[in-house]
Amino acid sequence: MTTSTIADPSVAELEELARQARVHIIKAIANANGGHLGGPLSATDMLTALYFKVLDIHPDRPDWEDRDRFVLSKGHSSIALYTQLAMRGYFPTEELMTFDAIDSRLQGHPDMTLTPGVDMSSGSLGLGLTGGLGIAMGGRAAGKDFTTYVMLGDGECNEGSVWEAAHVAERYALDNIVVIVDHNKLQQFGWHGDTVAERLPSYTGTQLFDRWSAFGWHTLEMDGHDMADILETLEAAKAHEGGPVAIIAHTVKGKGVSFMEGNYLWHARVPNAEEFDIAMTELGEQVSGQGGAA
Repeated sequence: MTTSTIADPSVAELEELARQARVHIIKAIANANGGHLGGPLSATDMLTALYFKVLDIHPDRPDWEDRDRFVLSKGHSSIALYTQLAMRGYFPTEELMTFDAIDSRLQGHPDMTLTPGVDMSSGSLGLGLTGGLGIAMGGRAAGKDFTTYVMLGDGECNEGSVWEAAHVAERYALDNIVVIVDHNKLQQFGWHGDTVAERLPSYTGTQLFDRWSAFGWHTLEMDGHDMADILETLEAAKAHEGGPVAIIAHTVKGKGVSFMEGNYLWHARVPNAEEFDIAMTELGEQVSGQGGAA
């Protein structure tokens, strides 16, 4: 499968692309000996749907004025974004192995001045929606019809600036902006207690849904790992008129690797050789048995 040239991929093809993306992500983190894994893996299915099916983009023209925009507000998950950009042809997939190197274009947080295809530098949590709001308002003022998509982490929704931006978007009835909340239910260190239930964020999916709705956003929910549901929900979001749309995406942190799933410790941890081989095997890759892919 030539990733950058697939025309109108099917659900099955998108699922295969998401599998490949997870492999790239884990290899890049292992090679860099640093970075984040849990959040990138929870976002991968949604990013694959966006970059291979939904976004109106041209990788050979990254500065095309009429392109749809994407802002990864949870910028610590940058490797997930870089993987999609590489697979879509913005730069060679081999460059993913330079992730987080001092002279690389692929830094630990996205830098729009370095990396083709990155629409906003991000990393300071809570600011991505503010930037996306400005992009959307600027697009409307310029008479453009592109859509701006912003992916937030659920823990990031603790930031007050998120809700200030949410209020402004509703106030101006912006129907060219879509927020996707990656609701994987685990933050960096969790909360007091030893069980997953005791480490949940300070609100549930229902509370997130109600909060975005209370701010005047047309709010939807989806299974962030069901490709058909993702596509259907994103289509409904793009078709909505009269105001902004928020999607609460129910996801699993570390999705795709059994021992990473639902474990907050994998927010930012590097797999050792044995863990790497197990992860590759679970993702359908052959391994050498020496902590590297064959």
